Amino acid sequence: MAEHRDDPPGRGDEPSYRVYRAGDGEPARRAKPPRSDSGDGSGSVGARGSTPGDEPEYTVYRAKPRGLRERLRGEDAGVGDDRPGASGGSGGGGSGGGGGRRLRLRRGGGRSRRPITVGRVVKWVVLAIGAWLALSLVLFLVSAQIQKGKVSDSAKAALTDAGYPLWSANNVLILGSDQRPPGTKEPGASTSGPSRSDTILLWRVGGGKSARLSIPRDTVVDIPGHGRQKVNAAYAFGGAALTIDTLEQYLGIPINHLIEVDFENFPKLIDALGGIDVRTGRVCSEISGGIRNGGWTLNLRKGTHHLNGEDALTLARTRKNSCNPAEDDLTRARRQQDILSGIKDKVTSPTTFFRLPWVSWAAPKAMRTDMGGPTLLGFFGAAAIGGTPPVEVLRPSGFETLPDGGSGLDVSDADKQAAVDQFMDG
Repeated sequence: MAEHRDDPPGRGDEPSYRVYRAGDGEPARRAKPPRSDSGDGSGSVGARGSTPGDEPEYTVYRAKPRGLRERLRGEDAGVGDDRPGASGGSGGGGSGGGGGRRLRLRRGGGRSRRPITVGRVVKWVVLAIGAWLALSLVLFLVSAQIQKGKVSDSAKAALTDAGYPLWSANNVLILGSDQRPPGTKEPGASTSGPSRSDTILLWRVGGGKSARLSIPRDTVVDIPGHGRQKVNAAYAFGGAALTIDTLEQYLGIPINHLIEVDFENFPKLIDALGGIDVRTGRVCSEISGGIRNGGWTLNLRKGTHHLNGEDALTLARTRKNSCNPAEDDLTRARRQQDILSGIKDKVTSPTTFFRLPWVSWAAPKAMRTDMGGPTLLGFFGAAAIGGTPPVEVLRPSGFETLPDGGSGLDVSDADKQAAVDQFMDG
């Protein structure tokens, strides 16, 4: 290493030194040799013993600002400048040289900035995903807990206890009533007071099971305390609680949980998902008097359609298809299951990840259920794991005349038992 003697005036006979990097003819800083701490005043070079008043000033040079390439390589600004012609101290300088270790500094002191590496980027991405999922989970649990309080105590009491849905088989009853919001122009629609169930669907999930069974609304059953009636009348007589008791008696199976569809918030869930894809036949439908009377009109060609919330709800409620008058309640029940499958497919789609907080908040609000946040989360998890079961509808074998002179659908005991066995086997 080259050594250069430079005695600044007024420093006594103690010389200062310029420090050079190995292989470099350029000074990086000025310094004086430290005194020995032996205390003998000999002025020998040592590690300690210099007095603050005798220390010469250092001249420090920063390298040019780092570009993106230097940052990615982990290079930092050092003492001295590598550019040719740069000089340090008060004396002369030389051209920048090759190797040697660069002294690293950070603006404001401290350690140098860590380089941006693939590992650090992956870590940031994982942390961001975790935060996004945590936010979605909190919103889901809060929203579900709010909705849990909207189910009647009598309905909760009618249910049969079961294990956690994620690993235990549960029978979940999904109900939708024909009560419409005030201001509807749909002929004969109920806006207050008792209403009949419009959708009756059983879903068996959890414990490796996945099955669905729709009950046509005009199926004739024995309603406790009311005799032979259409099954949808149980909701008008005694709400969800009497419907649960009626179906448990009719089918001979326990019902563990209840979901009542909120038709006002149901479209919001579909829209939060970004719409759903459903395959249909030719559909021509008018709900609540059609669009000319402030209701909804739906015209679909045969094929797969991307439906928003209002269109999906209109399709689910369609009973009379003017383009295909031969359709009946069995067709309607199948369409409702297809809509349910479309919702499930969209929920489990990777694209829904970017909408997850909005979906998590909207999903519980589209229903009233006895399930709190953790249980409802287990239900959705079990439904996603179980896949999409085939569409099954309780098939009638004929018609039955009711005591009031009306008629309903009759299901033979053999057909009913076969459908129940298939449902319970998952």
